[in-house]
Amino acid sequence: MKTAMKNILDNCLQVLESGGLILYPTDTVWGIGCDATNPEAVARVYTLKQRPDSKALICLVGSGRQLEQLIPEVPDVAWDIMDLSEKPVTIVYDNPQGVAPNLVAADNSLAVRIASDNFCRELLRRFRKPLVSTSANLAGQPTPDSFSGIAPDILNGVDYVVPLQQETELRTPSSIIRLKADGQVQVIRK
Repeated sequence: MKTAMKNILDNCLQVLESGGLILYPTDTVWGIGCDATNPEAVARVYTLKQRPDSKALICLVGSGRQLEQLIPEVPDVAWDIMDLSEKPVTIVYDNPQGVAPNLVAADNSLAVRIASDNFCRELLRRFRKPLVSTSANLAGQPTPDSFSGIAPDILNGVDYVVPLQQETELRTPSSIIRLKADGQVQVIRK
């Protein structure tokens, strides 16, 4: 691994392991991230975004194995949706486990996406825990489609900004699909 990338990953890990927040490029839009198992770190994300904790955040994992640690019974249709999707897809599952309680929605669900980009996958592999991955905007504001659109409050409110992919590349959020325990499928965002 190149020294620069190793240093970036090491910096991320140091911040995440100490309960801090990172700003990082994902397979979709720029995200605010933290240790998804740390309730204090999750609370900091809600505070930074000025978002009510009744509005759930997305959790990012690096592999199907990590997904199954959070969702012990991943429905077969979820694997089909992920395989067939042409863009990153976040799926909302019932009855999650192994994450901070304040990350789980009031209806006992959790939105999870398996990362598809190399940086996030390597970060998640090395961290060995899920990450919060919420868009880098204040509540009620548009999701920035590039690094240059991120508000100063967000940039100044995190503990580490990943110095990658900060060019003007336009990005789009993931699709979000809800899978209920009874088998119902609902498209929340295309």
